[in-house]
Amino acid sequence: MTTAHADSANDPEGFIRALVDRSRIAQEKIAEYTQEQVDDLIRAMVWSVAQPGVAEEIAQFTVDETQLGNYEGKFLKIQRKTRATLADIINDKSVGVIEELPERNIKIIAKPLGVIGALAPSTNPEATPVIKAIHAVKGRNSIIIAPHPRAKLTNKKICDLMRAALKKMGAPEDLVIGIETPSLDTTNELMRQCDRVLATGGGAMVTAAYSSGTPALGVGVGNAVITVDDTADLDAAAEKIRLSKTLDLAASCSSDNSVILVDSIYEDMLGKLQKKGGYVCSEEEKAKLRAALWDDELHINTAMVAQPVDKIAAMAGITPPEGTQFFIVLEDGWGPEHPFSGEKLSVIMALYRARDIDHAIDLTRNIQAYQGQGHSCGIYSTSDDNIMKLAHHTRTSRVMVNQPQAASNSGNLWNGMRQTFSLGCGSWGGNGTNNNISWRDLINETWVSMPLVEEKTLPPDNELFGSIPDALG
Repeated sequence: MTTAHADSANDPEGFIRALVDRSRIAQEKIAEYTQEQVDDLIRAMVWSVAQPGVAEEIAQFTVDETQLGNYEGKFLKIQRKTRATLADIINDKSVGVIEELPERNIKIIAKPLGVIGALAPSTNPEATPVIKAIHAVKGRNSIIIAPHPRAKLTNKKICDLMRAALKKMGAPEDLVIGIETPSLDTTNELMRQCDRVLATGGGAMVTAAYSSGTPALGVGVGNAVITVDDTADLDAAAEKIRLSKTLDLAASCSSDNSVILVDSIYEDMLGKLQKKGGYVCSEEEKAKLRAALWDDELHINTAMVAQPVDKIAAMAGITPPEGTQFFIVLEDGWGPEHPFSGEKLSVIMALYRARDIDHAIDLTRNIQAYQGQGHSCGIYSTSDDNIMKLAHHTRTSRVMVNQPQAASNSGNLWNGMRQTFSLGCGSWGGNGTNNNISWRDLINETWVSMPLVEEKTLPPDNELFGSIPDALG
């Protein structure tokens, strides 16, 4: 059993208190674990869910329960993403002195936070619990995972596998606890009673995490905007955009929501996207998609989230040609009057035409001022000037260069980004960090300061202030 016997419906406070008590007892038992012991635990946790045979079962189970995404996407996440995350952190030192700053004569000691309260979304319920759990345990914490109700059985299955692995390793299985009867009340109680909240989910839930009174790490709204300039390898860009747009049927918040093509390569690149399975909708079809995807208050129809092309087409009453993998909607505006400029969580992509890189940057800023500011942008280019201009002049935490956005934002084997499913969006997205959140965000640090061998001296005023005294009169 992964939950207490308290009544979660009638006494959510008591129910969560019992879970937190169990979790805290488990955490205290590993508070003095060595680095080797901690690393063996997270190896066992990943192997328990990612080993051959089990990963396939989880992938299918997740699709069957949630009816979101597809088997191929789920399998990649549970089999490959969990391994990549483990590989990314396994050699990190997270016990004892983890960093030294010789020039300041400072040593930094890692200490556990305690009980992590984690929220897992319905769109990525297969790997999110694993990745959050190993980041927590890497810091010698315990974790309680509150799943989206639509994925509660998937969460239970995964948590039970990790718990069994922990037990076989001689560690407390309550280092990982899954809430089997999730509700808004139990999730809110978890956020109030744990030691740190790690929130991945809808905007309302992330806002609730920040309002819980507990230190929280949340994520902002995704709405990735991708630019293709006139120096790009267009064939490679088209294939990577297709891959990113269709990965797990766009369940990821990093999926390409808008693509901007500069004028000189617009027709050529559009043709390549069409050859990759992109279908350009007519104005009539665009109107039908809009009516099916949003209500009058622009709430997304969840029945269309992360669904295959044929289902979306049937719901919208349109008939794309055979071989269509994603829809392309031509757009030139942004904001509520142009909802396709926002996050769609579906295999529907808005396409913009820009005069040049400066216009593309302006479009990106305007689109993300509506939704997704702080999250991420991408660019296909071989011009360092264009790449850095976009990076400097957009309000974004991540710029993926010549990479499939959805598979790259959260880290992959082809880049150096931290492996995670929790993407901080900075103050632009209402978050406290820009990080790809990892174990380092789930520890306390003690800074030990020794006297400097040679004491610092204040520089003379002419060096410290330069010409400022003269300028101020």
